Amino acid sequence: MEERLEPDDAQLLSRVAAGDRAAFGLLHDGLAPLILLRLRRRCTDEEIVADVLQDTFVTVWRCAAGFRGDGEVAAWVWTIASRRLIDAFRRRAARGEVIPVARVPETGSAASAEDVALAASPDVVATQLGRLSPQLRAVIQALVLDELTVRETAVLLGIPPGTVQTRARRARLQLREGFE
Repeated sequence: MEERLEPDDAQLLSRVAAGDRAAFGLLHDGLAPLILLRLRRRCTDEEIVADVLQDTFVTVWRCAAGFRGDGEVAAWVWTIASRRLIDAFRRRAARGEVIPVARVPETGSAASAEDVALAASPDVVATQLGRLSPQLRAVIQALVLDELTVRETAVLLGIPPGTVQTRARRARLQLREGFE
C-alpha cells in the first residue's frame, strides 16, 4: 500500500496560483491560526485583527503566483499580514485614533532592562508603543515580541538590516524619552 503524503505549503500555494480553491482552503486552514496568533500579539483590537487576517488571505489568493519560492510560504504570508497591519495602524494614526498595540509579554528567563521596564507598567508601555510611528513600532515588535534577529526583521519588513538597526535605535530613544 502506497502512503499518500499531504502537499506542503509550497505545493498548495502553487495550486492556489492556478485557481485551486480546495488548495486555498487547505493553505488557509493550515496557516490562519499561526497568523492570527501573531497578529493578536501585536494588536488588541479584534476587529482590526480580523480585517487584517481576511485581507491577508485575499492577497494570498490574488498574488499566489508572485511567490518566488525562495523561502517559507508561512514567512511570505506573515510578511503580507504584518504589512497589512502596519497599513491599518497608519490609517488609524492618520485619523488621530489610538493604535491598539498589544503589550509585550513577560519572559521566564533573566529579564533584560527592556523587559523590566515593560513589565513594570504595561499600560504606559502600550501608550508609548502606540506613539511610535508604524515603521518604528514594526521593528521593535519584530525584534522584541517575535524575537527575530536584525536580518530576519529586515527580510520580514523588506528593508535593509542597517535600516532595522537605525529604526530600533530611534524607537528605543523615543521610548526612553516617554518613560522619563
